[in-house]
Amino acid sequence: MEQTYYFVIIGVLIFDYALSSISSLLNMKNITEEIPDGFENHYDGEKYAKSQAYLKDNTQFGFFSGTFSLILMLVVIHFGLFGVLDIFVRELTIHPLYGGLIFFGIIFIINDIINLPFSLYSTFVIEEKYGFNKTNYKTFILDKLKGYLLTILLGGSVLGAILYFFNSYDENGWWIAWCLVTGFMIAVQPLFVHVIAPMFNKFTPLEEGELRTAIESFAKRVNFPIARIDMMDGSKRSGHSNAYFSGFGKSRRIALFDTLLEKHSTEEIVSVVAHEVGHYKKKHIILGTIIGIVETGIMLFVFNLFMNDSDLFSVFGVSAISVHAGLVFFGMLYAPVSLVLSIFTTALSRKNEFEADAYSLETTQNKDALINMLRGLSANNLSHLTPHPLTVFLSYSHPPTLDRIAAVNNK
Repeated sequence: MEQTYYFVIIGVLIFDYALSSISSLLNMKNITEEIPDGFENHYDGEKYAKSQAYLKDNTQFGFFSGTFSLILMLVVIHFGLFGVLDIFVRELTIHPLYGGLIFFGIIFIINDIINLPFSLYSTFVIEEKYGFNKTNYKTFILDKLKGYLLTILLGGSVLGAILYFFNSYDENGWWIAWCLVTGFMIAVQPLFVHVIAPMFNKFTPLEEGELRTAIESFAKRVNFPIARIDMMDGSKRSGHSNAYFSGFGKSRRIALFDTLLEKHSTEEIVSVVAHEVGHYKKKHIILGTIIGIVETGIMLFVFNLFMNDSDLFSVFGVSAISVHAGLVFFGMLYAPVSLVLSIFTTALSRKNEFEADAYSLETTQNKDALINMLRGLSANNLSHLTPHPLTVFLSYSHPPTLDRIAAVNNK
């Protein structure tokens, strides 16, 4: 059985890498020389070529980082380095909860150190080259420190509770842990609005004027009370444009990037707001939360069946069974299921985006504004307008812009 686990895990790692690489290569080769119809006012030849160069640079960088990650993981598994780490942790403490937190903490630190050069290159070389990066080194470091704080407080608390319940309640630990994670997934929405997001960005109430009046008028017309309409200082870090809706009840917030306000008309921004409201009205947010809760429950239940299988631990050079090591190893064994689920969830997400676009069109009755917004966002973000179908199938949470525009035109 040990060999079966080994070949499954190694096979999945290589298959996932090969599939991702093939998809990226096909995607990069699926560029067109001619600007698609309707985008002539948003792209000139130079800007369109720039968008394709942006795609190529990101794809090549993805190849390099993906290859590095695969080789590193194969080395770690083959030489039993998880076993070395587990022995080190057990020499520090035999307490299962403290040992588990130290085990994950060391993995997190090592992983972060390894990924730091890639993050720096992506931000300060690629994004800088194409005019998107607005982050300075001080902001980058502060973001890292804030991320560490949240990981320790939130991640450590949830992980610690999972380790405690699995170690203390045996076969009942999985559903108790599931209940805890479910509560966290529900609570994180208002927590994000009031605590997490303001740690990284400044949110300023949208000024009184034409845009705010138009948004409030729309919200009233569709019976959607909004607690907050904020402008977010997205330009502090990036030139990319976006908007998002978050929160429940009195925590509802629509956040508009300042870069979005600079580049689009009132009608276009209202169409984006209508799209975000559409996600709420169509129950996409609730459905996504429920799917996440069910997925987590299934994963914890299946892990409960495998957590005492010594053959699984032997693959990674670990002799002593533990919950913390089992979570890491099972995560790799569970990868094929995760891949299938991710394909399903991204397909559902694309369907939801079409529905939100349809809601925006239905409630604003302004087809031109919605289409111009879609085209403008693509041009401002140098998006790939003709992605390969395999890439869309595997990883696109949003439909390609051309497909979205076609769907709007067919309404």
